Amino acid sequence: MDDVKDTQAKERGGAGVPEVPSAFSSAVEALQTARLRPQVEVEPTPAPQRLAPYAHALEAVVLDGEQELADGRLVLLHDPAGHDAWHGTFRLVTLVRAELEPEMAADPLLPEVCWSWLTGALQSRGLTCGEPSGTVTRASSHYFGGLSERPPASQIEIRASWTPLEGLGGVPDTAAHLASWCDLLAQVGGLPPAAPGDGSVVTLPQRRGPQPR
Repeated sequence: MDDVKDTQAKERGGAGVPEVPSAFSSAVEALQTARLRPQVEVEPTPAPQRLAPYAHALEAVVLDGEQELADGRLVLLHDPAGHDAWHGTFRLVTLVRAELEPEMAADPLLPEVCWSWLTGALQSRGLTCGEPSGTVTRASSHYFGGLSERPPASQIEIRASWTPLEGLGGVPDTAAHLASWCDLLAQVGGLPPAAPGDGSVVTLPQRRGPQPR
């Protein structure tokens, strides 16, 4: 918890800053209890400072051996006073990216399918969220001149945000939201779903918890 306080003190200007709300500290600490697939590596990353009074960010990559299948960023925002657009005091914001096979990139229904992966990942863990919004962007790159030997490449990008349901003490189940987000990353990266009770699913190591920046 001291790391959380140190981080927020730096963000808010140092000495004299009010103590970090207990709901936010608890929500950040709960992230460390999430059980994640070993193919998904999660690390803390500097959080944006102007989206909310308190913020904590994680970045993740999906690996198959040494091959990177997908990557993303998840930001937990908190405004104790509430936010009209959120309809709550917490908000989760994400960016997910992955390279696509040409056949998949050509599918006209791909954006709708990718958005359904996000909502489905949340629903599969019984999570209720409010005010979901976002975009799905499909981009293609073609190379010319000195780069003409490179094959065309396509990428999908999902940007989304949603308001997690607040539970006891006004704290959302951030561990479940992180796990569902990693499910989305794995699916976008092309990994098969993890079987129920899969022993390879592990708890996020403590060393990857909130750190000062």
